[in-house]
Amino acid sequence: MTRLTVDDVYRYIRGVCFKNGPPGRVGAETEWFVLDAADPAALVAPSRTRALLDAAGPLPNGAKVTYEPGGQLELSSAPYPGLVPLHEALSADLDHARRALAEGGLVLAGHGVDPVRPPVFQAEHPRYACMRGYFDSSGFADAGIAMMCSTASVQVCLDIGADPAGAARRWRLAHALGPVLVAAFANSPLRAGRRTGLRSTRQAVWAELDPRRTLPVHEPGNGGGDPAEAWTRYALDARVMMLRAESGEDWVADPGMTFGEWVGKGEPGLADLEYHLSTLFPPVRPRGWLELRMIDALPDPYWPVPVAVATALLDDPRAAAAAEEAAEPVAGRWAEAARCGLTDPPLAAAARACFTAALEALPRLGADALVPLVGEYARRYVERGRCPADEEMHR
Repeated sequence: MTRLTVDDVYRYIRGVCFKNGPPGRVGAETEWFVLDAADPAALVAPSRTRALLDAAGPLPNGAKVTYEPGGQLELSSAPYPGLVPLHEALSADLDHARRALAEGGLVLAGHGVDPVRPPVFQAEHPRYACMRGYFDSSGFADAGIAMMCSTASVQVCLDIGADPAGAARRWRLAHALGPVLVAAFANSPLRAGRRTGLRSTRQAVWAELDPRRTLPVHEPGNGGGDPAEAWTRYALDARVMMLRAESGEDWVADPGMTFGEWVGKGEPGLADLEYHLSTLFPPVRPRGWLELRMIDALPDPYWPVPVAVATALLDDPRAAAAAEEAAEPVAGRWAEAARCGLTDPPLAAAARACFTAALEALPRLGADALVPLVGEYARRYVERGRCPADEEMHR
């Protein structure tokens, strides 16, 4: 196995994580809490969910089904050449999953944080046992178990960009839009039956974790810079979460070194780098595409709205220019977004401008069919300076 150097890490990140491609494809990952309809406070074992889905046969459009450590169900789409094909395909897969689960009295609930149940670790894979051990040993035990077992999101996956200059611009815009997306879609004011005083408790949980693997890679005021170089530094400075072995019992959590230190010892290979990158969780993660990870899970029918808005603002040139102007004053306001949502006036103004730009852009992207739903969300929440968390807090 070829041993990596720092230059190898940079070349891999430049050639794979930031592989250029013209915008146009979009994917989404939707996470859901699985509830017993007869007793929403009851714990639902992943084996119960899995048995019902297996009995119903394959999803019609092949969304990937995975389970988070607390039993959350995740459906991840393939990349599609536009918003409408994605929406139709993932909606059909979700409907199939809902019908299958209903046969056993289970329902899917969209919240950024489980509002009723405390976190219960239910994972069997050694990855998650090591992840829990890492957070325990590094002083993030409470936030770690909450993140793994009590949070859920809608993640949007978009192409990097047609060329290095375009990719850098999209990278900066995705980071600037992050607080706007957190605030506009905040949907987690309750945790384990208690109010937290936050609109997005999910975002706050992530902010309490190991900052070397969860903080944004790009910060306002850092100028242009090379995104691949920034991601390389981020990856090298992050601690190694775990060392894998052929036997699950032999995996090692938190070996006590950064990835850069491990490279300095001449030990890791390419597979180790690829796995290490999968254990880094910034709000914008480059994986050969841009993965936007900052959005709370939403209830039906609204999970497609953040996918449509983010895609329009990054893929349509006119909308992107408007979004850059609107988001620039609030770039970096992650804490305010989590705490206040759209009751924060600067974030509310940015969100209104971004939704206006997105609604104008959707027909240009061939996504007229999504305009009514996005417009409904804008009228119900954004134009009133509200987010779903505000309704949940008053319910």
